[in-house]
Amino acid sequence: MNKELKKAASFNPTNKTHQMPIFEICKEVENKEIMLPLYQRDVCWTLEKNVSLLNYELLGNAPVSPISMNEIKNLAVAVDQVSFIDREKIEGDLRNKLSVSDGQQRITCNYKAYINHKDFKNIVLDINKGKFKILEENIQECQVPVGILLNKNDECIFEYCKNKSFLSKEDVKNLLLQIRIKFKSYNYTINKAEDLTEKDQIEWFEVLNNAGSRVTRIQMDIAKQRSKNIDIYKDYVQVFTDKINYFTENAFKMKTTEVSYPMAMLNPSYEVILNKKHSNNYAPIASDYKFGLMDEFKSKTEILELIDITLKNVDKAIEFIKIEKLEIPNRIDYITYLTGYFIFLGNNQLTGDKINALVDWYKQVDFTNQSNPARRQTFSDLLKI
Repeated sequence: MNKELKKAASFNPTNKTHQMPIFEICKEVENKEIMLPLYQRDVCWTLEKNVSLLNYELLGNAPVSPISMNEIKNLAVAVDQVSFIDREKIEGDLRNKLSVSDGQQRITCNYKAYINHKDFKNIVLDINKGKFKILEENIQECQVPVGILLNKNDECIFEYCKNKSFLSKEDVKNLLLQIRIKFKSYNYTINKAEDLTEKDQIEWFEVLNNAGSRVTRIQMDIAKQRSKNIDIYKDYVQVFTDKINYFTENAFKMKTTEVSYPMAMLNPSYEVILNKKHSNNYAPIASDYKFGLMDEFKSKTEILELIDITLKNVDKAIEFIKIEKLEIPNRIDYITYLTGYFIFLGNNQLTGDKINALVDWYKQVDFTNQSNPARRQTFSDLLKI
C-alpha cells in the first residue's frame, strides 16, 4: 500500500473548519493577524461588485461562500506575506498568523466599510430602496454611507443620525442598529489549513481561483515580484498598454489580453538576456507566457533590464511602422512580432534589404484564424530576415 495514500486517508482537513464574524475578521486584518501571501493578485472588484456583496450579506437567504486560510506555524515553509489594501510586506514573526488563500476580495470589501475607506465614499444604504447602492447625486435624508453604518466605531452611526430628522426617528434608528448588529455577527465559514508550503498554497490558490486559469497564474507571477520591490503592473504592463493604445485603437480585443500580451512579450528579451537560441514555443503570443520566467532574475536590476529592453523595442516597432508609412495595425500581433524582431536584432544594423523584407512581411502576413503552432512558426520565420 502507498504510504502517502494511507496518511491522506487518516487526515481530514475539514476538522479545522470554523466560523468567524465579519467584524472580528476586519479587526484581525487591521491588527495584521490576517494577511495575504505575496503572490495574491491585487484587489480587482469594481464598486458594483462590492455593492452586490454587501447587499447579499444584508438581504441574501443563504450564507456567503467560505474563506480559505493557511495558519503559519513553521516559519521554514512560510511564504512572504503582505497587508491588505496597501500590500506592504509584513515584517517580524509570522507564527500563528492567518494567510488568506481565497477570499481576499470579500474580506477587502467588508474591511473598507469597517474603516470607512475613501473608495467607498459613494456607497450608501438607501432606507427607502431597501438596499445598498452607489450614490448618483447628493446624499439624501434616507441614505447612510456604508463607512458610517458599518464603521468599527459604534459612535459613528449615533453621531451621524443625531441631527438628521429622518434618521433620528426611533424606528429608523432601531432598524439601522439591527442592520449593524447583523453585520457585526454575520459569520463567514473559515476553511483552515496549517503550514502549507509555497507550492501547496499556490496549488490551493489555483484550485480555488478558476481552476488555475492562465490570467490568474500570470497575476500570481506579477504579485511575486513585489518581493523585489517591483510593481509589474505600474512599471511595465500599464506602460506597455499605454504605448499600444496611444498608437492604435482596439488592439486588445479582450480585457484579459491587456495583461497576457505584455507578459508574453517578455519572452524574446528573456532569451536574448540569457543568450538562449530562440525556442519555437517562446513566441510573443499570449499562450506562450512562461510561468515563473521572472523568477530566474533574482534582483530588481535584472527585472528592470528585462522590462527596459522590451519597452524600448516596442517604441522601435511603432516607429518603424510610422517611418515606413505602413497601415496602422488592427491587431497587436503586428507590433509584438516586430518588437520581438528588434529585440533579437539588438545593436545590429537594419540594412536596406532587411527593411524591404520587413515591409513585405508586414504587408503580407495574416494572423486571422492562425493556430498557435502556425503563429509560432510565423515568428521563427520572421527572425530569419
